[in-house]
Amino acid sequence: MENQPVLTSESEAADRCRCEGGQPKNFARPCLLLLLAESPAHGYELLDRLRPFGFELNDPASVYKSLRQMEQEGLVTSEWELSTRGPARRVYSLTSDGRDLLEAWAFTLDQNREILGQFLGRY
Repeated sequence: MENQPVLTSESEAADRCRCEGGQPKNFARPCLLLLLAESPAHGYELLDRLRPFGFELNDPASVYKSLRQMEQEGLVTSEWELSTRGPARRVYSLTSDGRDLLEAWAFTLDQNREILGQFLGRY
């Protein structure tokens, strides 16, 4: 595109468009559902596996809070796993309702990807 302003940093770009960027609101939820669809896991493992999705997890309590809330909503279940090498850990698994919600998130994200692709293609 002609006459594009030169932006020196991502933060300058965000300031100029008044947009924050980053993940969609509540993006940790579908990411957690996806990770649990791949395999049951305990909280610490999920924290580590969330990093490739762009999460800087300075507050792990927020992930555990999301997991507890999703368990109350029937999207995940948990069981205590006993260990001879350390404390017991809560292992989370995806429920069928969680799988249904994951499918809805995937559909919505796919639609958003198409819309963003249209925008970027025209840019």
